[in-house]
Amino acid sequence: MLNAQDIAKFSRALPFWMSYLMVPLAWFTAVQGGWTVILLPLIAWWFFSALDALTGLNLENADPATSEEDLVWYRLGVMAWVPVQFVTLFGIIWYVTATGHLSWIELLVLFFGMGVITGTVGIVYAHELMHQRNKTERWLADILLSMVLYSHFRSEHLLVHHPHVGTPRDTVTARYNEGFHRYFFRVLKDGPGSAFRAEREKLAKRDLPWHDSRNPHWRYWGLQGGMLLLALIVGGWLGLLLFVVQALSAIWQLELTNYVEHYGLTRKHLGGGKYEHVKPHHSWNAAHKATNWLLINLQRHSDHHYKPDRRFPLLQNYSESEAPQLPFGYPIMTALAMMPPLWRARMNPRVRRWREMYYPEVTDWKPYNKVAHPAPR
Repeated sequence: MLNAQDIAKFSRALPFWMSYLMVPLAWFTAVQGGWTVILLPLIAWWFFSALDALTGLNLENADPATSEEDLVWYRLGVMAWVPVQFVTLFGIIWYVTATGHLSWIELLVLFFGMGVITGTVGIVYAHELMHQRNKTERWLADILLSMVLYSHFRSEHLLVHHPHVGTPRDTVTARYNEGFHRYFFRVLKDGPGSAFRAEREKLAKRDLPWHDSRNPHWRYWGLQGGMLLLALIVGGWLGLLLFVVQALSAIWQLELTNYVEHYGLTRKHLGGGKYEHVKPHHSWNAAHKATNWLLINLQRHSDHHYKPDRRFPLLQNYSESEAPQLPFGYPIMTALAMMPPLWRARMNPRVRRWREMYYPEVTDWKPYNKVAHPAPR
């Protein structure tokens, strides 16, 4: 039975459980069909953005020394999402293929919306879990990523993105003037190979071959194959197709977020292939309250790169003098990113101001704008 202290802890964490409201909504749209199938993306993007306008910014910081015991409801909210997403995704695949009551267009829009959930919530929760040292949490991250066929993201994110963010070596740092559509296909092409090379190099340092059982790609491939097989068993060939539609939608959602997080921000080259240490001003931040509830403080991105294993309730906010700020939360910013001329008109002046503020001595930015295509090693 919960005591007063437990209830107080739960009440503090409760806003971050709002993502669970999308589960009954997903079932409602699957049952009702018709115009309701557009509700999932509308709620995920525009409802929380409207809440941002009402709730404003959250500039407060929790004590970074808060104990794990005080974070139990935050952690539980993230970990419990794994079985909830699994049951929801495969349950709806079974239901719509068994009943056959939805048209093709309804099915495609519905599973695009499912991808918005598995991308906006599922991958963001996987991101939180993969950064923890606990093996159970990392396994849960792998399960979530396998449901969107993007398991290599864990290796790419931990071994490439974090150490090399803001440099040509990082695949997902969007270059200045690089439109999202060009960026998206570049990342799809370069990301898996980059992740595999990173794991191969990690094994080579221990004198182990790439095919050693400790290469996590074996687990990635096994889990993804299992998810594809389950979709086929549950929903037949149509179920498999719908599963792939949601996976592609989730991947698109993830890479939109990656694009926004570091667009145009680079670390200074010190010579000899070395770059300055990662600092708070190498990530865009957004302190908007409601979208940070949905995205479990992912928008406090500078502190995440400063302390990658810091749990999301403890991520610190940075002021405008310490890190660059986005004008809106991620949902609106990702919508802008889909329209490159509007994105450049809004963000390029901010990047130029950022350069003048932090690197006034740099006069030639052309080398920093290049997209590197690392040769296989």
